[in-house]
Amino acid sequence: MLRVRGTTYHFRRIVPPALRAALNRREIWVSLKTGYQNEARKRASLLHARTTELFSQAHLALSEPDALSRLEGLRVALRDLQSVNLPSSTQETGSVPVSAPMPKPRTAKKPAKAPKAQPLMLSGALKRFVLDNPHASADTKKATQRAVDLFLQAFGDAPVSIIGGEMAGAFRDLLFSLPASLGKRKSSLTLEEEAQRAREEGLPTLSGKSVKNHMMRLSALWNQLHQRELVTRNPWTGWNFENGQKTIRRSWTARELALLASASWHSTSVPEETFRLVTLIAAYSGMRLGEICTLRKEDLQSVDGIPCFLIRPHTETGWAPKTEAGTRIVPVHSKLIEAGVLMLTETTEGPHLIPGLETSKQGIRGAALGRAFSLLKTRIGLPAEITFHSFRHTVSTQLRNADANIREVWIDRLLGHEATHKSQGTTTYLTGISTTNLQQTVEAISYPETAFANQMI
Repeated sequence: MLRVRGTTYHFRRIVPPALRAALNRREIWVSLKTGYQNEARKRASLLHARTTELFSQAHLALSEPDALSRLEGLRVALRDLQSVNLPSSTQETGSVPVSAPMPKPRTAKKPAKAPKAQPLMLSGALKRFVLDNPHASADTKKATQRAVDLFLQAFGDAPVSIIGGEMAGAFRDLLFSLPASLGKRKSSLTLEEEAQRAREEGLPTLSGKSVKNHMMRLSALWNQLHQRELVTRNPWTGWNFENGQKTIRRSWTARELALLASASWHSTSVPEETFRLVTLIAAYSGMRLGEICTLRKEDLQSVDGIPCFLIRPHTETGWAPKTEAGTRIVPVHSKLIEAGVLMLTETTEGPHLIPGLETSKQGIRGAALGRAFSLLKTRIGLPAEITFHSFRHTVSTQLRNADANIREVWIDRLLGHEATHKSQGTTTYLTGISTTNLQQTVEAISYPETAFANQMI
């Protein structure tokens, strides 16, 4: 781990309990002789690899007949660790590479060996197996890049072969201590400083779901490395992600919908008309925010004589529905037709159906709307259990409690869920559900008049 004393970074690592008596120390503390964070991370990575090698040799030495002399040599090596960290130690002095085994003490100097192949670094593994993978989706690339970037900010780049359970656990603990707003605003703070700020100000921290998502992205990368025998095990699996802060999202109540409808809009980055339009479509379709914001004009078509939204992959941008079942058709509710949704293909400029939205630097259309909605709901006093995704909960709850003769597989198909019943019938014939049945299902969605009063386009 990196520590700062004054203006200089230091490397600190705890000695495993089983080796403390043999090595006569509880921890290793080495000055990195630099005040630049990126350079400090590089040097700390070398020291982490060197100490890992020394710990491994110490474990082996304890079982050998000449343990005392071997351990004395290792103690000397620990005291001399500073030389490994000098900026020019490997280039100018010709010292032994970090990954090379340490020679036994008081032996003749061996001839220099041919340089070993450079170890695969985490940044290189990301590029080789994810970013350059033509079969990886844009979402996979973006999410994995984010997880790796957080790890690099915390620990610096390192060979994948030395990243084990200790570092994975430290990363997990760090993620749980970071503020939930991380990445949603510009910040010059390090991750440790962000965690300290969250503790001091009592800020909400990342949820167990967010931490799990980051860890699972790294786990997927490690599965590829393990299959290719580039690592011996996957340290990112088997962790618990319960932190006591889990929030169960729920449906909207009529009072909450009325409160939202009467709230004044505050955002300058998203027009109020766009906000009202997107919430109206979500409420009368159950579509996800990303699905709505990425709709193109050609995604509003007539299917079997019924106006429908087509939720499907966009090859030109790399966007795709969240799951395979997410590719579907959603009939346009009569309330949306009354509101003028069908006219958007003629009145909206550009290729997208929803006007007034920009695409973020991360390639997400509607990201600003999502942030503005979160700020609005907090400002008007809506509880944490209510999010934009609650529209899907509301639609699902309404349809499953509807008096109309609606089959559950129709609801699953409309919302893009995997069939809740895995019988051969539902598995084989789910895609054969008629547009008329889907229209009957979507028309069962209804709200009080106060919920979306006078929302016309």
